[in-house]
Amino acid sequence: MENLEFLLKGISTSVFQCGGIDSPLITKRRSRMCVGIRASHKSLLPNGIILGISSSGATYFMEPREAVELNNMEVRLSNSEKTEELAILSLLTSDIASSEREIRHLMERILQMDLASARGAYALWTDSICPVFCEAGEEIDSNEESFLVDIEGICHPLLLESFHRSASSPLFSGPEWSDRKDVSTPSCGLAEGANVVPVDIKIGHATKVVVISGPNTGGKTATMKSLGLASLMAKAGIFLPSKGTPRLPWFDQVLADIGDHQSLEHNLSTFSGHISRLCKILDVASPKSLVLIDEIGNGTDPSEGVALATSILQYLAGCVRLAVVTTHYADLSLLRAEDSRFENAAMEFCIQTLQPTYRVLWGSTGNSNALSIAKSIGIDQKVLDRAQEWVEKLIPDKQKERQGLLYQSLLKERNMLGAEAKKAEFVLMEVKKLYHEIHSEAKDLDKREAALKAMESQRVHQELELVKSQMDAVVRNFEKQLQNASPDEYNVLMRQSEAAIVSIADAYRLIGDTSSEDASYQGSNTPQIGDQVHVKGLGNKVATVVGALGDDGSILVQYGKIRVRVKRNEIKVIRNGEAIKSSSSVPSFTGQDQRRSRVRSSKEAQKDEGVAYSAVVQTSKNTIDLRGMRVEEASNHLLVAISACRSYGVLFIVHGVGTGALKECVLRILKDHTRVTRFEEESPTNDGCTVAHIK
Repeated sequence: MENLEFLLKGISTSVFQCGGIDSPLITKRRSRMCVGIRASHKSLLPNGIILGISSSGATYFMEPREAVELNNMEVRLSNSEKTEELAILSLLTSDIASSEREIRHLMERILQMDLASARGAYALWTDSICPVFCEAGEEIDSNEESFLVDIEGICHPLLLESFHRSASSPLFSGPEWSDRKDVSTPSCGLAEGANVVPVDIKIGHATKVVVISGPNTGGKTATMKSLGLASLMAKAGIFLPSKGTPRLPWFDQVLADIGDHQSLEHNLSTFSGHISRLCKILDVASPKSLVLIDEIGNGTDPSEGVALATSILQYLAGCVRLAVVTTHYADLSLLRAEDSRFENAAMEFCIQTLQPTYRVLWGSTGNSNALSIAKSIGIDQKVLDRAQEWVEKLIPDKQKERQGLLYQSLLKERNMLGAEAKKAEFVLMEVKKLYHEIHSEAKDLDKREAALKAMESQRVHQELELVKSQMDAVVRNFEKQLQNASPDEYNVLMRQSEAAIVSIADAYRLIGDTSSEDASYQGSNTPQIGDQVHVKGLGNKVATVVGALGDDGSILVQYGKIRVRVKRNEIKVIRNGEAIKSSSSVPSFTGQDQRRSRVRSSKEAQKDEGVAYSAVVQTSKNTIDLRGMRVEEASNHLLVAISACRSYGVLFIVHGVGTGALKECVLRILKDHTRVTRFEEESPTNDGCTVAHIK
């Protein structure tokens, strides 16, 4: 192939240099490579073969004699290549044929996935809701109004699609859609700036026929189409663009006669086309069918049309699941008073603006308002005035006045009920929102309480392990020093060891006492209003029960001027004759009684407070040294240290002996501070250090 192209390029260049062609030209004719040459210069290629001639006849396409053999080789190779391709394709076709079943199964699954993806994308795009099918024999709650069809706020799918496209929906705004030529707005598109008005479709179980009346261009047909499309979409597994949970039965067929079916070709007028469609519907309708008829009985004499329409509707009421028809015949709305299987609906018309609102008024009958519609379209006012005169002659004044007053009264009542329903819906939403917030916070509190308990348990365990290790260290140190200790040193070592061991033993006893006390709290009798109780959460203070036991297990108690709800297991009823001990009492500090009152046993003090303190072991973290400070400076440091101390902790305050002013200041602060439950000297032999127990 390369040799052939190289040869033809050389020949074409030679022809061009000799004036045989305007520019070198190499082409293919009859599957053979050739060069272009003017007809007048074909002698430049002696013995050349003419493979073709241009349409004007001025240019010949000739195969040079030197290229004949190379062209023959090219043709043979090309034929061999095609033969090989056919053989390969035949093998592939055979493989596909042998796997036909698997491939078809795979294609079906791909189609199902594609359809499911399309349904999901549509539901996401239109914010649609999954419908629920209600069975014919489904049990109905007698306390609630039951509907065969209950679809709230549904939008016509095609109008909604047009609205989303005009609003530049993100689903169609990507580059993959901008180049699509098959995506076009439907013919039923909305006017610029218009919104889709949702409608409510609520049809009772006993209803067989719904007659929709109202003005022209008021939305009767669109409402009926929305019901038909909703039924078909639900059967196809497509979500509905509505609110709440749409409910409707499973219709085996959706039979519709909508629009004008006149045909000159088939010799059908408007009425004959309408009747022929109705005949087909009546022939195939079943007890589970949905029938939709637009402008029933239209196109003929009104009196005969009403009679025919009435007969057809009464027949449909006995042979189909549901029929929905639109009409301008007021007489068809009177069937509701004679037969409970019929239901009326009207399209709302705003008298103030002379425009339809496209909302459905169920249980009402609507006027056509033909003159108002004609006026809005632009009919001459003189024609409208004359038509109004004829209307006043044909309709008695009293009947006209009665209809107007009744309509206005019903419209006013509907607006009031609608406003109240919106208020109730808003209140319900707020209550649900508040409920979810409180429920979420309650869950968070329970989790935090459990976490805090776990952390506290872990902390106590760690501190006990630390105390054990410190006790072992004290014992080892004591044994080591005891070997070479003098009698005086021996006594000091004994006191230090005894103090550490007593501290650890008290810690163990306090934990056991706390557990038993918790059990006694939970096992107490149920408190009554007026009983006095110990409240564990208030530092075991004495409070009075002022509220009964609630459903959540909490009780309202009062301590002083404070009222608070506490859990049942956090209070203990004070039995008759039991001494009430106030945990807030603090002894005076005078003389020798001062020391005795401060040095209380750990076990007794801890029982009064109802909490467990860790072992009294002095470290650098729980010690504050106030020696060398002035009284004011020491006061500030002590207050900061008490505030920074952890709950149920112990603070060692080193104030020294000196003149006693600093010590008195420390004792006064500890006495008045709310976080200090008790305080005592570190040991009988050390007056320069005070130990404070913090809440």
